[in-house]
Formats: sequence, C-alpha cells, structure tokens
Amino acid sequence: MEEVHPQSDNPAPESPRIRWSPTRWILSAAAVAGLAVWLWPISQVQVRNLILFSIGGITLLLLGFWWCFASRTPARLRLTVVAVLALLVASFIATFRFRGVTGDLVPILEARWITPSSSVAGPLRKASTATNLDDSGRPDFPQYLGAGRDAVIRDGPTLSADWQTTPPQVLWRQPIGSGWAGFAIVGNRAITLEQRGPREMVVCLDALTGDLLWEHGDEARYASPLGGEGPRTTPTIIDGRVFTFGATGILNCLALDSGKLLWQRRMAEEAPGCLPEWGYAGSPLVHEGKVIISSGQGDGKSLRAYQIADGAPVWQGGSHAAGYASPMLCTLAGVPQVIAFNLRFITAHNPSNGQVLWERPWGSRQPVVAQPLPIGPDLIVFSSGYGVGAELLKIERDGSNKLSPQPVWKSLALKAKMASFIEHEGFLYGMDDGMLTCVDTRDGKRRWKSGRYGHGQLLWVDGRLLVTAESGELVLLEPGPSAPNEVARFPVFDAKLWNPPALSGDLLLVRTDQEAACIRLPVEKNR
Repeated sequence: MEEVHPQSDNPAPESPRIRWSPTRWILSAAAVAGLAVWLWPISQVQVRNLILFSIGGITLLLLGFWWCFASRTPARLRLTVVAVLALLVASFIATFRFRGVTGDLVPILEARWITPSSSVAGPLRKASTATNLDDSGRPDFPQYLGAGRDAVIRDGPTLSADWQTTPPQVLWRQPIGSGWAGFAIVGNRAITLEQRGPREMVVCLDALTGDLLWEHGDEARYASPLGGEGPRTTPTIIDGRVFTFGATGILNCLALDSGKLLWQRRMAEEAPGCLPEWGYAGSPLVHEGKVIISSGQGDGKSLRAYQIADGAPVWQGGSHAAGYASPMLCTLAGVPQVIAFNLRFITAHNPSNGQVLWERPWGSRQPVVAQPLPIGPDLIVFSSGYGVGAELLKIERDGSNKLSPQPVWKSLALKAKMASFIEHEGFLYGMDDGMLTCVDTRDGKRRWKSGRYGHGQLLWVDGRLLVTAESGELVLLEPGPSAPNEVARFPVFDAKLWNPPALSGDLLLVRTDQEAACIRLPVEKNR
C-alpha cells in the first residue's frame, strides 16, 4: 500500500524577484534625454557636454538608489555589490589623478606614477658657456601674440607649404614646469614662465638649443581644478628688460642679459582680495616708459601703470574686475587708447593718465580670453565663447571730443573662447567654439566653418594661417573667404596644447603645461 505524506501547511518561502522595471524607466529616460541634448542645436559644445555629464551623473545616482532601496535583492548581495563598486572606485582614484579638462570641458586623467610637470627640476641641459646673442637676422617676437599683439607676423619669412618634401624639424624638446604662458623671443633668448612646486619661475632659454641661460623664482603658486596650475601670461621684452606678471599678481622687471631682479610689485599688497577667478592672466603692456597691467581692483584701480625705470606708480583707472585677456594699445577715431577686456565690461583708457575714455557692458561672468581686434581707423571687434558671440563697435567722437562706442553688428558666427582671431582683407578667421570659421567683417555673417582644431592658437604668416591645434598638432592653411584650404600637418605633442606660440623667423617655440619644443619650419623665401 503506497505511503502518503501529508503536505506541510508552511511551504519554504521563495526568494523575492528583482524589481527591474525602475531600471528600464531610468535608462529609457536617460537615453531619450541624452539623444535630445545631442540633437538639439545648442551653440556651445561645453554646455552640451555639461548637460550630458549631468544626465549621466543623475542616472548613476538613481540606479544606485534603486539597487540599495528598491531592487528587492537580498541585503547581503546589495552590500557585496556596493563594496565591490567602492573598491573599484578607490582603485581608480588611487591609479589616476584629475589633470584638468579640455577646452570643451571633457575631463583629462593621468596615471599617478607620472611625475607632475610642476615637479620638473628644470630644463634638461644647462649652458656651459655664454651664448652668442646674434639673432642671425631673425625678427623678434617680444610679447604676447607678437610685435603688434595681434597674432600677425609682418616681417618674417614665407612658410613653405610642402611639408611632405621638407617637413618641420624639431631642434629640441624637453620637460618644462606647468602653466599656460607663452614664449617671448629677442635675439636667441626665449623667455617664459612656469610653475615648479611652490615656486613661480621666469626661465630664459637659448632658442636654438633649449639650454638654460638664467632663471628667477618667487614663492608663489596658483592652481584651480578646471584652469590647472601655474602662470598664464607671456613676458614682454623691451630695451633690455623683461616684464613678467605672475598668476598671483607678482609684477617683475628683470635684466634680459642676466635675469637680475631690477624691481618688483605685488598685487596681493596693492590690490588685496582681487585675485581673479582664473588668476592674473593679462600679459604686461609696455608703452612710452610705462608698463601697464590689469589688476582688476575696483574704485578706479582696475588698470595700473608703473614706470619701467623703477616700478614707481604712474596712474590707475577703471573699476571693473579683470578678465583673461591682455591690455592692448590701439588708435581709434584718431585717439590713442589702451583697451581693457574686463570680466563684464570693455573699457578704453587714456594711455597717459588712465582716464576712462569709453566703456561698454559685455557678456556674462564667463572668461573673456580672445584679444580685441581693431580692423579700421574707428572699428574694433570683440568676441567671446560660452554663447556670447562677436560684436563690431564703431568708436565715434562728438563735438566735445567725447568718445562713444556704437554697435555695427552682433553675430553668433564667431564665439572665440580661447584663441584670438585674425583679420585679413575684410574677413575674420578664428575658432568658433573649437572649429575654424570665416566671418565677413561687413555684416558678421559666416562664410564657412570647417575643421575641428579645438581650442588651440593662431598665427598669420604672409597669407598663411599657422594653427597650433589643441591636440598638439601644427596645421598650415591658406584660408580665403570660400574655403579653409588646409595644406599640411605635423604632430608635436601628445598633450593638450593651449599655450600661445611664438615665431621668430623660421623658429617656432611652442609649449604645453608639460613640455616645450623649438621647431624649425621650412620656408620658401626670406623677405
């Protein structure tokens, strides 16, 4: 007879099934939002990237909340997964460090075993004997963006476009301390600023060899998570003197031949509490025996001038916070004036006494970096990134000789975030949020936009455009109003290239926040 076993009234409980439906909603919503942002005609690449990163971060947070509190998984499994993820995050943080962002705000990571550039002890070689200052006929590049402070080389050679037959030649390449400064070149002396640990250094190299000729250091350091570490300005060289303006506001006057400190002013003492968000970034301007800097202090002390002989104060004027651009000298409506591209205002100053001649509101609180560009006897163009665009102003003078800026046109066709732009034969050539563009100066309308070179820098050399792309490449173009006409490329660095280049004859000095190099460019003829 078959034995019958009675069934239990309390069967073993089943494990709860994982609740997957919230994840489908979260991921679907994230995908729809990301696709909408990607397809939406947003004019700023940076804004699009920030929104996409935000969507990704919110998605991860929601998934984490679901897993911990709404997934119905056993507590031990939830804790195990969280512990494994925490271990992976800790391992990632222990392996990599954050090295800033690209011009489009994409994070840059670096292995922690790589020595930071600010710890570099100095150039690889030191000169054993005095270097001959014979410049071999090469024109100087004595300040930011060249002699005219407009990125146009007027007395250099004609660059060859055939880089296949005769490629550029790297004369030297070596580590350098961090920072976004450029080189100034007089004779064979090339001078830049760099950060080495706690010291901000002014360094003079032999342009042909990279040998260290002299250096000067100050106990100062500036760093920010997005902007990186080190000084931002390019030295100015005139009459045997070197003027440098560090990121914390140290203004130095040094002897060109020896690096001896002749005098020094400190904005931390003269303009306390006025350190700009990105550090002092305006390169010093020298004019008629005065060195002019943008200190950014209010109450009539935004722009300052000092005697180049002894550093004695001469004048001060303006009341707006400093931007990232450098003061520049030009003549508009027949009146010499120093243009200061401030954080939210454009101001023009009398170079003799600092008096404000005219001013105009500008943009938002985002950085202003690209230099203003005079394009006629009474016309000047300004441009900024972050969706601000460009504006052409006409400076008019009334019967009492009072100056006033009158807008001619506004345009979103040129949003020069970091690179200064160039005018040639009635057209502007510049980076519109990282892409090269051509804009008609008559109406501000775009002729073309092509070539993603990132947020690099530009030099105009005898009808050709030399681009130092953010990717680390040199690019040569022959642009016109109908097309960009790229003709040659040459790789130099594998790192982000933001620093302004310096061209002396056929010698191009370029640097990143990690390395510096001198490249001899092939030329067709000398003028």
